[in-house]
Amino acid sequence: MGEHHGHSRVLIYSHDSFGLGHLRRCQTIAHALAHHRRDLTVLILSGSPIIGNFSFCRRVDFVRVPGIIKLQHGDYMPLNLDIGIEETLGIRAEIIRRTAEAFRPDIFLVDKEPLGLRGEVKDTLTMLKSRGAGLVLGLRDVMDEPAQLAEEWERKNAAPALIDLYDSIWIYGLPQICNALEGIALPASTLAKVHYTGYLRRSTTGTENVAGRPVPMPREPFILVTTGGGGDGALLIDWVLRAYEADPGIPYPALLVLGPFMRSTEQGGFIERAARLPAVETITFEPKMEDLMAAAAGVVAMGGYNTFCEILSFDKPALLVPRTAPRMEQYIRAERASSLGLVRMMADDGRCQPQAMAAVLRSLPHQRKPSEIRIRGLLEGLPAINRLVDAWLGAPVVEQPRLSAGAQVP
Repeated sequence: MGEHHGHSRVLIYSHDSFGLGHLRRCQTIAHALAHHRRDLTVLILSGSPIIGNFSFCRRVDFVRVPGIIKLQHGDYMPLNLDIGIEETLGIRAEIIRRTAEAFRPDIFLVDKEPLGLRGEVKDTLTMLKSRGAGLVLGLRDVMDEPAQLAEEWERKNAAPALIDLYDSIWIYGLPQICNALEGIALPASTLAKVHYTGYLRRSTTGTENVAGRPVPMPREPFILVTTGGGGDGALLIDWVLRAYEADPGIPYPALLVLGPFMRSTEQGGFIERAARLPAVETITFEPKMEDLMAAAAGVVAMGGYNTFCEILSFDKPALLVPRTAPRMEQYIRAERASSLGLVRMMADDGRCQPQAMAAVLRSLPHQRKPSEIRIRGLLEGLPAINRLVDAWLGAPVVEQPRLSAGAQVP
């Protein structure tokens, strides 16, 4: 472990080839740790092109590596640089390793990709392991269909990293909702490193965003429709718009957050249609979604991890319309949450009838709230992570569990 004159350091890696999910999860964890321990500094390594649009609290900062996007057939290409993908990956790997060498973290938390994008953090993991840093893999509650995940991790040779390099594996969910490692053959010694933390509770941030303008609030009560990053959210937005076009009497106005990664041609078409509907407003992006979520009477979303955490945290009646490609992750989460009664789910049946959506929108604010379903430890993710970090760094309270112990965090 590094010596920092009484100060501890956590380095978080988020590959961020697309979307907002990884970045927003890492920001939430970083802020929770910084607020929990005044001796802690957190640095986030991210490839997100819009990380600069987010505000970070004191003792949390970021280093941005060159962006990469994933093409539909699975290959990657540089987001902005006019150089080859291999050269871009080499630059990213070098920035990651040099940052880790200079920052000297006590804990290195890797989000989702055990070896990083195309293996770019493997050398950094090996280097930090030799220096005594704690290596942690953080996984969301659902990765993909078990067979798909097993094939992907086999192709990426992920299992040796979990077995030999990582000290701990944190799963930001609960096993009674989803088993993130289902279908992955791992030895008992590796499974003993797994901690299910519970979901990550979100809180409101205030009414001013980073640009200093007030967060837009429609007249209440309103329905919030969010696509997350928006790159694959066109179906959801179109379905909701068709519902309001077919049924102008829906008693609740809607605020549509299109997402910063939605194609500009799609955004333009949706904005034009919404402008003709008195009950519908659109915005492209809001970095403080928590404030909109807290004010909404109901939520319509795709079912990504962060949005699901917000729905639970703010106890909102919700409809999830999950995507099924390129991963089944959202569908699995939505189906499981629906079966438990936490949310309602509508799958894309190929027809997406506007009358069906309109009927749900009419009743959504009166739907059962997630808090009516009692699940122990559901939103205890951040306190659990704080305790795990305390255990590694030297906790301010006694008798903390060891980071690499197999016992679940209560």
